[in-house]
Amino acid sequence: MSLVLDPTAQDLLFREARTANTFTDEPVTDEQMQAIYDLVKYAPTAFNQQPLRVLLVRSPEARERLLTHMSEGNRPKTAAAPLVAVLAVDNEFHEELPTQYPHFPQAKDVIFGERPVRERSAALNGALQVGYFIIGVRAAGLAAGPMTGFDAEGINKDFFTDGDHSVLAVVNIGRPGENAWRPRHPRLSYDEVVTTV
Repeated sequence: MSLVLDPTAQDLLFREARTANTFTDEPVTDEQMQAIYDLVKYAPTAFNQQPLRVLLVRSPEARERLLTHMSEGNRPKTAAAPLVAVLAVDNEFHEELPTQYPHFPQAKDVIFGERPVRERSAALNGALQVGYFIIGVRAAGLAAGPMTGFDAEGINKDFFTDGDHSVLAVVNIGRPGENAWRPRHPRLSYDEVVTTV
């Protein structure tokens, strides 16, 4: 019993949380999404960078455009979800680094001076933020269906025309529907993963 988080919260966020494949038609509100973001914006990142950008796909027209870029198996789930979030990173995130840190000029001009360096940093730190985003969706009592089966280049060109954004994941969000869960697959044990030196 070395965890501080109570067992109910542990189950909600981790043990009983699953990737949802079906959803009810109950809408996901802007207020819910605001609460989720306000909770997860504190995800740990290098230099406190915040490269993640969240595009909420609400209009039927935008949903149809997104569906053309999804893999065949992911199209029905994405079409039926109450809300779909496209999670991308802004590769020019360094323009918004916090300026109150003493190392800020070095971080902005030296560490993040080259675009390939920024893209690698944005991808890693954005992935951390994606993980927190999914936990935030669960904390709101909703289910998330994160997917990477899509045409990333197509989504980038269609939804992020500035050329500075790169999609990481597409997440269906809502209340789980009928037969939402597939059987739980086994996970590696502690001894298979953790080594002490």
